[in-house]
Amino acid sequence: MSLLQDAALLAPPLRRLRDARDSLLAERDALAARLGACLNQPPPRASPFFYYHANFNPEEVIRRHAAPDIQAAPAYLTNFLGVRIDPKFYPPLLEGRGGEIEPVPIPANWHADIAEWGAALRAVDLAWGSFTMIELGCGWGCWMNNTGVAARRAGLAVHLIGVEGDEGHIQFAREACAANGFGPSEVTLARGIAAPTGGTALFPRQAQPGMGWGSEPIFGATEAQRADAAAAGTHDELPMIALAELAAPHDRIDLLHVDIQGGEADFIAGCLDVMREKVAYLLVGTHSRPIEGRIIDILLAAGWALEIERPAIFSLEGGTPQIRVDGIQGWRNPAFDSARAAT
Repeated sequence: MSLLQDAALLAPPLRRLRDARDSLLAERDALAARLGACLNQPPPRASPFFYYHANFNPEEVIRRHAAPDIQAAPAYLTNFLGVRIDPKFYPPLLEGRGGEIEPVPIPANWHADIAEWGAALRAVDLAWGSFTMIELGCGWGCWMNNTGVAARRAGLAVHLIGVEGDEGHIQFAREACAANGFGPSEVTLARGIAAPTGGTALFPRQAQPGMGWGSEPIFGATEAQRADAAAAGTHDELPMIALAELAAPHDRIDLLHVDIQGGEADFIAGCLDVMREKVAYLLVGTHSRPIEGRIIDILLAAGWALEIERPAIFSLEGGTPQIRVDGIQGWRNPAFDSARAAT
């Protein structure tokens, strides 16, 4: 009988069944070993990017805007909205990622988290008829392109406005808008420094665009500072561009994105009148807890509604907080609620 059994096992169908059984048993044993190891370890810490406050569901908003059937492009990293991003915009993190498609950024991706993605796309949801946005400190046009692509997919006419001090970065923004299908009539880019009023500021130069994103302007520079900067070639002298000037041609700004390296509270305090009249939604990147508190005081007193907030994330070094990740605040201007409800 054993000879007959051995012969039968040589038959291909029975041999495949035996091999499959052995493979499943080995997989079962490996999974049991991994489970046992996990049970003896503490649970992993949840991402800090899940710790936000909101009166809408930002994760639902993000998932709903995710584009179906995204096609990869060899020269670009393509995100969940279908936005194409040239890896040269941020070589430390994006080099070698051309041809990839990024998943939905929950809790975060390389440049933004649930709170910021949720607030930006919330502004798209609240827009009607058209979508006009201004990004101050636009860099490569990150939020211009992300919200513009989402608004275009929602059937809205789009106008994207960016202000940036770095010459290389503003060229990046031009390239990014073109790569994502926005024509010249849909994009306005200005090289300068966003401010409540006009004037002149000094802005530091960098040797290679994309390697630094935290440059801070010098407002009210003295004649001596301007002469020294010109002689050393360390700074460019740029115009200060007032929000009122940017918003003047438009009836409504559906999203104002402000990330200006610590000047947010002063900027908002100086622009309350034009914001009340023109800006339907404000998304602010904050750079300290005092700045966050001051913005909250200013905008609550002015009647704005805070819709989403994640505080700045910092570490303690020698008893001093050091910011690791900027905070996020998303504000709705109730002055536009009745017009929105009428559509």
